[in-house]
Amino acid sequence: MPDAIRAFAGDCTVETDDRTYRGRVLVLVKPDRTVLVHDAGGYQPVAWLTRADSVTVERDGPGVGLTARLDDRRLRVTADRIRKSVYRASAAGVPVGTHPESGGALIRADGAVVDADTDTRYPLVAGATVLDSACSDCGLPLVSVDRGATFEVCIDRACQPLDGVVRERFDRAWTCPDCGDDLRIIRRKGRLLAGCDGYPDCETAFTVPAGVFVDDCPCGLPVFETATGRRCLDGTCDRWDG
Repeated sequence: MPDAIRAFAGDCTVETDDRTYRGRVLVLVKPDRTVLVHDAGGYQPVAWLTRADSVTVERDGPGVGLTARLDDRRLRVTADRIRKSVYRASAAGVPVGTHPESGGALIRADGAVVDADTDTRYPLVAGATVLDSACSDCGLPLVSVDRGATFEVCIDRACQPLDGVVRERFDRAWTCPDCGDDLRIIRRKGRLLAGCDGYPDCETAFTVPAGVFVDDCPCGLPVFETATGRRCLDGTCDRWDG
């Protein structure tokens, strides 16, 4: 269980580099190896080590010894008797529906929609808005994305790739300002581009911005309405006066 929170509870001795504690505490070990020691008071742990380099647990019958190390710092917890539990963990996010196959809650967190039951991730493109409506093919939620126009596509890129609908709409719609060839909708080095059909002889290419086509620039390229205002497809163009 790689993404799991381990919990230890009992009468423990807690040693840090400069202090020793004793009490009935709760020790949490998070998936990123952060160790937190909580007592009965307040919300802040009495001892902690953030993203330790290593966390080792030694069991001796009902007893336990836990040692976390980060550089030259050490946090050690020992107890003669202790209770241990392991819980699956995930990012906490905004619920956006239910997976049509697993029945697990779908949560938007960390730039993706995640199935809380199976940990399946559906990465979201920048600026995507998850909709209440579902894909007619697979039942997963749709997202609204602005890439030249507003498109509604499935969160599962294998079901309905954003590149395909943008290409269908805008492939060859614009002309390369350097050589006059058509601009093709391509993906190169992880970016969705309007790139010259003359590549590699002409390497002109522009990132398709998160916005919708609203006007023509004096340079001949399209102008997009984005979250920060209007801009030419060529982000360095000095002919668009806004």
